[in-house]
Amino acid sequence: METKSIMIVGVGGQGTLLTSRILGGITTHAGFDVKLSEVHGMAQRGGSVVTFVRYGEKVYEPIVEEGCADVLIAFERLEALRYAHFLKKDGVLIVNDQRIDPMTVVTGAAEYPSDIIENLSKKYKVISLDAQSEAKKLGNARVFNTIIVGVAAKHMDFAKEDWLAVIEKTVPAKTVDINKAAFEAGFAF
Repeated sequence: METKSIMIVGVGGQGTLLTSRILGGITTHAGFDVKLSEVHGMAQRGGSVVTFVRYGEKVYEPIVEEGCADVLIAFERLEALRYAHFLKKDGVLIVNDQRIDPMTVVTGAAEYPSDIIENLSKKYKVISLDAQSEAKKLGNARVFNTIIVGVAAKHMDFAKEDWLAVIEKTVPAKTVDINKAAFEAGFAF
């Protein structure tokens, strides 16, 4: 099997690190060599956070080169736009349709771009959903990232039961049931 590359991009506080732990867990569970790398812009809430997950028979390098990501998971629209060029031609971009204004927009120094998802869809295979609203329907807005993982799981090589087992081992014990429900909702999307 050739090495697969996944990128997770978001804003500090959105759960990108937990998501990378779930992805690292599923790939290790399947017996692959895995390399994870986290890159923080401003790691506090509001700053850009990028995580690379690469897995295969033998992985030498954790960083994903531009144009090489099989799957790009974006927890926010502007982050999707910022990192879309990392996708392969046949890669898939999964976007949480949420807007979080960066400091430059908050201070008025820049404008938040309009029609991000529509414009990305012209060039890439984009799956967009409002995972925040779906998570609220489940009763916990914080599990939106696990919904996104459920959507991404359909574009990866692992059984649903394995995902659920890894989620159970990875998330805090008191949130196992809600995270499993969130994964199921994303998987069914």
